[in-house]
Amino acid sequence: MTVETRLQQRRRAATTWPIRRWMTLLATITAALLAGVIVAGVVALENLETARVRLVDEIDPGLIGAQTLTSALLNQETGVRGYLLTGDRRFLAPYPQGLAEQARAVAQLRDAGARPGTVPGDDLDAVLARAGEWQRVADTWTAPGAPPVGAAQVEQSKAYFDGVREVLDIQRAHYNDARVDARDGLETTSGFLQSMLAVVAGLLIVLFAALYLGFRRAIARPVQKLAAEVRAVTEDDLHREVRAGGPRELVQLGADVEDMRRRIVAELAELKHARDELRRSNSDLEQFAYVASHDLQEPLRKVASFCQLLQRRYQGQLDERGDQYIEFAVDGARRMQALINDLLAFSRVGRKTGETAEVDSAKLVGQAMRNVESVAEEAGATITHGELPVVHGEATLLTGVFQNLLSNALKFRGEEPPEIRIEAERDGDDWVFSVTDNGIGIEAEYADRIFAIFQRLHPKSAYPGTGIGLAMCRKIVEYHGGRIWLDTEAPAGRTRFRFTLPVNPRTSAENTENTESEPS
Repeated sequence: MTVETRLQQRRRAATTWPIRRWMTLLATITAALLAGVIVAGVVALENLETARVRLVDEIDPGLIGAQTLTSALLNQETGVRGYLLTGDRRFLAPYPQGLAEQARAVAQLRDAGARPGTVPGDDLDAVLARAGEWQRVADTWTAPGAPPVGAAQVEQSKAYFDGVREVLDIQRAHYNDARVDARDGLETTSGFLQSMLAVVAGLLIVLFAALYLGFRRAIARPVQKLAAEVRAVTEDDLHREVRAGGPRELVQLGADVEDMRRRIVAELAELKHARDELRRSNSDLEQFAYVASHDLQEPLRKVASFCQLLQRRYQGQLDERGDQYIEFAVDGARRMQALINDLLAFSRVGRKTGETAEVDSAKLVGQAMRNVESVAEEAGATITHGELPVVHGEATLLTGVFQNLLSNALKFRGEEPPEIRIEAERDGDDWVFSVTDNGIGIEAEYADRIFAIFQRLHPKSAYPGTGIGLAMCRKIVEYHGGRIWLDTEAPAGRTRFRFTLPVNPRTSAENTENTESEPS
């Protein structure tokens, strides 16, 4: 075996990476991969929202408007045909009604994006042009005092209106095609988002696997090898060179042990020489040499014992600093998976939903109180509520709103035992709920910021959490057609959150349309 000099060992230690650098590299690669996934996810979400807005705000209203326009023109044609066949002006009543309905339908189509220069706009202009031709002819036949018409005019009216039907069919076909394309786009983007979630899960698995394998290869095996060599030295193989591989810290530790071994070998050699010289003259000096040898080996045994202890205790782990680094890495991976979910969950609010129904909000508050019961008892909290109304919504989601607000009140409490009061009152078409506590309070300047996702006013070391709770409350309340805010005019020493729920909510279909295209 080639014997390394002390300088060579130090140089080799200087050329190897320390544990901190390996951890930094791993964190950088992981952050880069996750950043790429997040950017791709944000782009996909924007595309999803664009497709949803086009479908909900343009195509569907446009299709309804086209159907309304068709009905209006058919009513007009029915009135004119009845008048031409009978000469009785009573049959002409649907004609002016259809004209009014046509005007409303045209306005609806314009609002839905049927503007000049667009396909819907061109279709609408074509329909209006054909309809205008027919209406001008019909107006001459149906004008007061106009001469009676015969079968030829009836057939001519039918021929004109067949042209109107043709462009109406084209308009409806274009809207149907656009609706199919928009839904296909929504499904494609939704599938891409699901794939992104799978990629994130895969990255986490790869991260843990790489962390385990990298630790085993870079830390555990070098520690085992170093411990084996130290044991060999302690078993009287003092001329065995101690060489350590792996991170810089282990290489430096191996170099220090090798320094000790060489010093011991040199000193033992000197002692052996002195013992040989003095053996003939003084047995006491021989005994001294033995004692000296024994005493000098004691530090080496201690090093070996600690290395064995290090192996048994840290096999599969790092030293104290390395353990801290690995704990940082593991803790960081654990904290990111909760956000998606909370995002999923957060993003799933309104996407994967249960049935909406009439629910007693007092029962919802009761369930929320049971969910935080252990924390409330530990804090010595008092939670009360007044008379609460029956509302329309999803029980699970609304329970989550009350639970999040109660949890916040219990978490951000002051020195006094928490006192939490939940009340509700009617304000016009809304029920206004309030959750008041005697906690540490929130400055008015942060009234908007606290409802933003991942926004925190306190460090995690002081108050644990992900920063999603109030953002989740806002999304749930808005999904139910209400709003939530911090009451900046609450009495001194009190923190009060308010949120509204409609007394007579709009149909759930409207809210569902606004959220059914959100990523699951």
